[in-house]
Amino acid sequence: YKMKKNDDLKEMLESNKDSLKLDAMKRIIALIATGKNASELFPAVVKNVASKNIELKKLVYVYLVRYAEEQQDLALLSISTFQRALKDPNQLIRASALRVLSSIRVPIIVPIMMLAIKEAASDMSPYVRKTSAHAIQKLYSLDPDQKEHLIEVIDKLLKDKSTLVAGSVVMAFEEVCPDRIDLIHKNYRKLCNLLVDVEEWGQVVIITMLTRYARTQFTSPWKEDGLFDENSETAFYESDEKKTKNGDEKKSYMMDPDHRLLLRNTKPLLQSRNTAVVVSVAQLYWHLAPKHEVGVITKSLVRLLRSHSLFYIMKYHYGFMFSRQGMFEPYMKSFYVRSTDATHIKSLKLEILTSLANEANISTILREFQTYVKSQDKQFAAGTIQAIGRCATNISEVTDTCLQGLVLLLSNRDETVVAESVVVIKKLLQTQPTQHSDIIKHMAKLFDNIAVPMARASILWLMGEYCERVPQIAPDVLRKMAKSFTSEEDIVKLQTVNLAAKLYLTNSKQTKLLTQYILNLGKYDQNYDIRDRTRFIRQLIVPNEKSGALGKYARRILLAPKPAPVLESTYKDRDRYQLGTLSHTINTKASGYLELSDWPAVAPDQSVRNVEVIEPVMIHLYFYYPCPLITQALHQGWSIHFNTMKLCVLESSSEAESDEEKSSSQSSEESDKSSSQSEKSSSESDSEQKKTTKKPPQKKTVKPTAKDSGYTVLSQSKCLSRSLFSLCILTPCPLSCAAALLQVSGPAFVPEKRHDLLHRMTGKGLSAQYQFPRQPCLYQPTMVSVQISLTNTTDHPLEQIHIGDRGPTGLDMHCFNTVECLLPEASVTVSLGVDFNDSTQAANFQLCTKEDQFSVSIQPAVGELFLPATMTEQDFRKEQGKLSYSSATITMAAENTTRQPISRQVATVANLGVVPSGQDNIHRFAGKTASSGAVVLVTVELRESSAALITINTEKSVMGPMLLRDLKRALTRA
Repeated sequence: YKMKKNDDLKEMLESNKDSLKLDAMKRIIALIATGKNASELFPAVVKNVASKNIELKKLVYVYLVRYAEEQQDLALLSISTFQRALKDPNQLIRASALRVLSSIRVPIIVPIMMLAIKEAASDMSPYVRKTSAHAIQKLYSLDPDQKEHLIEVIDKLLKDKSTLVAGSVVMAFEEVCPDRIDLIHKNYRKLCNLLVDVEEWGQVVIITMLTRYARTQFTSPWKEDGLFDENSETAFYESDEKKTKNGDEKKSYMMDPDHRLLLRNTKPLLQSRNTAVVVSVAQLYWHLAPKHEVGVITKSLVRLLRSHSLFYIMKYHYGFMFSRQGMFEPYMKSFYVRSTDATHIKSLKLEILTSLANEANISTILREFQTYVKSQDKQFAAGTIQAIGRCATNISEVTDTCLQGLVLLLSNRDETVVAESVVVIKKLLQTQPTQHSDIIKHMAKLFDNIAVPMARASILWLMGEYCERVPQIAPDVLRKMAKSFTSEEDIVKLQTVNLAAKLYLTNSKQTKLLTQYILNLGKYDQNYDIRDRTRFIRQLIVPNEKSGALGKYARRILLAPKPAPVLESTYKDRDRYQLGTLSHTINTKASGYLELSDWPAVAPDQSVRNVEVIEPVMIHLYFYYPCPLITQALHQGWSIHFNTMKLCVLESSSEAESDEEKSSSQSSEESDKSSSQSEKSSSESDSEQKKTTKKPPQKKTVKPTAKDSGYTVLSQSKCLSRSLFSLCILTPCPLSCAAALLQVSGPAFVPEKRHDLLHRMTGKGLSAQYQFPRQPCLYQPTMVSVQISLTNTTDHPLEQIHIGDRGPTGLDMHCFNTVECLLPEASVTVSLGVDFNDSTQAANFQLCTKEDQFSVSIQPAVGELFLPATMTEQDFRKEQGKLSYSSATITMAAENTTRQPISRQVATVANLGVVPSGQDNIHRFAGKTASSGAVVLVTVELRESSAALITINTEKSVMGPMLLRDLKRALTRA
């Protein structure tokens, strides 16, 4: 049956229909997922590696990565296909080809991989360059001998200005050559400035690397014998050194500007929603910031206590508290234990509360501990008693109070609580043995009611250690133990033997016979430890002819004063590892852990971080051929690298202009030779007019002209540096010049609100919700990205969840991959791309399972159709007058009349970027539509008595009133 099934798959893979091939690959991947061997299908799968169907190609790639090592000879047959795919116009295909090529663990193709990585590092797409950075690590693990060549690629990618690449190349740097600090020097300031815009994973990687870098390049800001001085301007006659009250000279500490740059640029990331980013910034401040500035991390760390990674965060808090308890003391209530906390979380909170305890708050903490002792969680209750003991040891003022409270616990019905109380009391009594004979007597009275062996053994130890302070009670306890000796646990028997020996030495008259009786019982005990202990004690304390010289030292041996035990936290020694690392979390040195360097005594040369600044050059380039790739790149705000395009360069000097006029007239004459006589006369008149108006020339090799094609100018003047020039590009896009002035930025706010797409009752157990993540759509730049959360609320799996027929609205849509199986109570999030054509019309389609079809629709708010952007205030004002506008005067809610609430409310309604404003009462926002790139400008001008004027300028006249309606609603409500 197995062979028949595989033959069926082979036939499907060899058919001419992509749908059959796709079904076959899905079944094959499902077989692999369940652990079954599908290697015999390798030849049939390899044949489809060149398929034009992207979904099919992705599944083929997954299969090849799984079996390439086992079928190396056959895998090599597909290498040429991947090499061709590296030249594909689609950036996703180029990146996927490189990803799969680098995942094939075949040493023979190392040179091919090396070449592919080098070429991808120069790709115009930052997504492909990012993939090349990931491939560096894979190639290095396969062939470490390629290290020097890979370092060259890393050096090149470190200079990349794209935020998409930064995190990946720094990760490659950390894996391949973390000791090559020289590669970071020239890129240090760029990485610091890009840090805010890098994705969260990249932020963590870069911050960790920069922490190590700073510890090797800057001097310590913690010099207690120096004065901290940020101001480098001193009086002309002032000495560089200042004196203390004792007359000693102190050297003022001057922080390196690059050191301050790192601290300043990472501080905003403390507000990140990502736990790892906040933790990374906190450890950076802990290791690099002056001691008086470390406190800024406190609120952010306390905020993380509501995160899902609570145990990790708690350990991180504890690492800080061990050095500076005062940081978190105002937030002590945040560490109170909740009934819903897991046991390990409760234990760690106990440790933190104990560390925060001091003379001022100990009464509050002890009241909290009294509640914890009553917990049904026995392990937690025992840990609380231990915490009380630590508080009593650390704070002498409450030692007596804690002892009295622990003594009261001896009457508790819970054996675990009683046993732990006895053990802690025993340790506390050793710190003050002369003052607590009453407690020892009380414990002796409760001895018969205590059944836990450890607790009974602890009481016996106390009786023996302080037998001279309770001379009447100790012999009676020994008498009771002699009766029950044979039925006791081994640990209790050992302490009984010790008690008998000590009483024999201090009160031989009353206990001599009892001691001999107990020693005789122990002599024949089944446990050899007890038999050995009994023989040793007999020879030590009972004098006879065979007793050696050791007998006279029996009293000094058994009754020697013992040092009091030290009650310490089990987490105390964790400060030997860098905070935030895996080694710190598991308290063991993990593979790849790099020690944090000590501060250098003398700071290295700071000029190594100076980068030559190239003055921007104003160059006008005229491009007359329509190029969708350039249009798309400009639409997304990308840098453009020109290779083989024919361009005409203009200079601004008058001499150059006169030369251009000559070449212009010549080119126009040559271009008009094939025209009619009437066109020639028109051309001559135009040529005469150019002498006075000085119009831009046209090169004879550039056809068709703007006049012939009717193309419009996208941008006319933009001053950029080095490889990015100002463009005068003629494209078939009817946009104004304002689109080129906008720089696409990250979203200022991402709403967490989800909208119902399919209710579980209507969907027969399938529930679906959608939200707008406000991230650029990877499938197509003109699409709006939509995330759909699918949940199976039934008790059986739902199969083949996919998008079926779409409505007749004509909206372009990129569907998510079919969800083959969704288990009961499981959820999955998928991505969808929809081109709404700059309208709020709903996208109607069918959400299907294997058995059912459900009609659903996604209705976007007008604010979700924009991409956030920034521009200068001057450009904002210029473009405002060129666009149609809608305005309204409203009375704002009192809570919304300051800058931060206004920005928050506007960002909640619309995905717009903030434009810097020099006026406190005017707030500006800018963006452009995702589909056509139409400019949207919003102005909120505050007036007297909470009044505000909202003005919306846009190229799309329909959007203004719709956006105005939503903004009025948001700003007028509290």
